[in-house]
Amino acid sequence: MRVPLTDFMAFYNFARRLRTLGGLTPYEYICKVWTSEPDKLILNAIH
Repeated sequence: MRVPLTDFMAFYNFARRLRTLGGLTPYEYICKVWTSEPDKLILNAIH
């Protein structure tokens, strides 16, 4: 049985803990960086 891409992406971003991110999920890591260093996640359209 094939898993739809959206299911895989949801699992990867919200459930899979990655060693490279210190054991956090990608979503948890983004939330952590956003709260500690919000300027890093501001998109500069001119850049």
